Order: sequence, then C-alpha cells, then structure tokens
Amino acid sequence: GKGTVVLAPVKAIQDRYETPIERDPFSVSLDEKLDYLLRAHKEAQTVSGIAIVQGSLSAWREEKVFASTEGSYIEQVITQSGLNMEATAVGGGEVQVRSYPNSFSHWMTKGWEITREYDLPNNARRIAEEAVALLSAPQCPAGVTTLVLDGQQTALQIHESCGHPIELDRVLGMEAAFAGTSFLTTDKLNSGYRYGSDVVNMTADATLPGGLGTFGYDDEGVPAQRIDVVKNGIFSGYLTDRQTAALLGLPQSGGCSRAEGWNRLAMIRMTNVNLLPGTWTLDNLIADTDDGLYMLTNKSWSIDDKRLNFQFGCELAYEIKNGKLGRMFKNPTYQGMTPQFWGSCDAVCNADHWVLWGTPNCGKGQPMQIGHTGHGAAPARFRQIKVGVMQ
Repeated sequence: GKGTVVLAPVKAIQDRYETPIERDPFSVSLDEKLDYLLRAHKEAQTVSGIAIVQGSLSAWREEKVFASTEGSYIEQVITQSGLNMEATAVGGGEVQVRSYPNSFSHWMTKGWEITREYDLPNNARRIAEEAVALLSAPQCPAGVTTLVLDGQQTALQIHESCGHPIELDRVLGMEAAFAGTSFLTTDKLNSGYRYGSDVVNMTADATLPGGLGTFGYDDEGVPAQRIDVVKNGIFSGYLTDRQTAALLGLPQSGGCSRAEGWNRLAMIRMTNVNLLPGTWTLDNLIADTDDGLYMLTNKSWSIDDKRLNFQFGCELAYEIKNGKLGRMFKNPTYQGMTPQFWGSCDAVCNADHWVLWGTPNCGKGQPMQIGHTGHGAAPARFRQIKVGVMQ
C-alpha cells in the first residue's frame, strides 16, 4: 500500500431487509412455469415465417449477512425475477429478431407477479408478426435526423453513457476492466459542467420499489439512498463507496458498493440510474415531430473506453412523417458523442410511459463480477442525430 486507506463515516446499524414480493417464484410449480412459456411459444409459432421461438423465466435469491467491527449487523434477503422471449424470422436471405419485454431479458426485484405484468403469451403473436415484417422492410436510411428512442433503448443509453462514467472508481483510475475509465473527471463536479439539455434530469436511486438495483443496504453497510446525478442538464454527482467518497472529500458514501458474492471484493456498481420523466405523452411527442425515426429495442452496442463515442443498433424503427408513424425499417443504428447527444434531448415522455427496466448482466472487474442494475426511462427525443450506416 502507498498510504492509509480512509473511509467515509457510517452509522452502526442493526436491521433486516427483505424484498417485498406478492408470490414467491420458488414456490411456483415447474408445470405452471412450463405452461406459461409454452402458451407464449405456441402463439408466436402460429405466425408464418417464424423459425425459432425462445422464452425464459428466471428467479434469483440472495441471502446475505453483513457484520462490521464498527458495530453493524445487517441481514438481507434479495429476490429478483426475470423473463424474456424472442421470435426469429428467416426468409429471403434475411434473419430478423424481435424481443419482449426487452432484449437480453428484463428483471425486477419482484416475484412471480412479473409474469402477469409483462404477459408473454399475449405479446408473443405481435412480436412474431413484427419479426416477419422486418424481413421485407427496407434498410434504415442514413443521414442526420430527429430520433425518438423507446424506453428500453433509452435505458440502455443511460446504462452505457451515464451509468458507467459516473462510477467514481473508474474516474479515479482504480478500475478500468470491461468498461474503461470516464470522461467525467473530478474537475467537472460542482463546476457547472453541462452533461445534457435542461430537460435531462437523472438520479441513482436504490430505494425505488421493484428496481433491479434496489436493496436495503450496500455491502459496506451503507443505507440505500437517492443521489442526484444530473440536474437540469448539469452534472451533479457520482456513484461512490466509502473509500472513493473520502478521497473526494464527500461527507458520506453514496451506498453503491456491492459484490457478486462473499468471495469477491465489493466495488462501485450502479443502483437504479434513471432519466426522470418529462411532460409529454408519446402520441403528442410523435405528433410534434415533423420528420424523424422512432427506434425500438436494443440490438447492439459499442462505446469507447471513455464512454464518449458510441454507436447503437435497434431491432426496428418506424419512419416519422408529418407527426405520424409510417414505414418500418430494419437494422436501424444511430451514433453520437455523449454530452452532445444528451444536449440534443428536447423532450422526455411523462410518468405514464416511465418503466424501471432491469439489466441483470453488467460486467465489471477482474475476476469479473456480474452486477444487477436498474434504469428508469421513458421514450425521449433527440435532435440532429446521425442514423444509419454513414459513409
């Protein structure tokens, strides 16, 4: 060691926290689970042109005890449930996929009730029909246009271009595996640095009911809390643990230290990093857009190791002409630079469209640890964005 480790203070706590759930997913019979998936599978298979249907149900429970020499003793039982289905269409030399409720699965800190809320069987036919329609859809045009992202894609955008760069261990150079470092260096804090437009407000909130990044206490015994990340477009705060909070002179940790298990070192992980709702309905947002693209559901992502330059692909897009949705396009992509991209955001949909999406596969560290993170988001509009394959 090159010096003494200083930790931000924390109160001694004796407590127990347990995820509130309606129905224990581990009490549901295998027959009921298989029946649910098979009903969705059969609905999708009724659509001509569908070659493969995949579905999954997942449940995860962690029981942990935290005890410290500072006097804390905390028990937690965290329960998470997830589900996903994909319909793959093949024809004319093309392969196209549609996913529901999100690509790469969607999880929440809930029980079996998640299957009722997202209802795979009643959405299976729709996504299968969309997958088949994509086979004959024209290629997404290239150019510069107005872009509207659905909530799922906005959530992924938050994860990659906000969640990772606000991890203070990355900023300080203490961690760089998998996701690199960060452009949000410490000189940008409390300096009025503009991360986005005035309508961009973001928080990291581990207290939200149902969020995949929701818990009672982190793995240093720090209570779950809400942190302002971006206020009216201005960068406002980092994700911290006790050590990095002390290094930055902050009065307390942000409660973001989590480990994959007892045999791994706890490190800063995202909680629920959210774009707060705006005022628009989706119908009004589309009607207010003269010309552009509406992109749905992530398909691919790429971002540099400073979290600045990115390109993302989506499963499908719809043309927007004179305030109405038009033709479907396949293989849509868009690209940008993080502060300029969020600076171009001029509208965010309201709370009726806001969903707390769950990402159960965030990798970080060596040995790699899988983090479970949440991202609340609603559809949002961005101006003057490069789309399609640019020459």
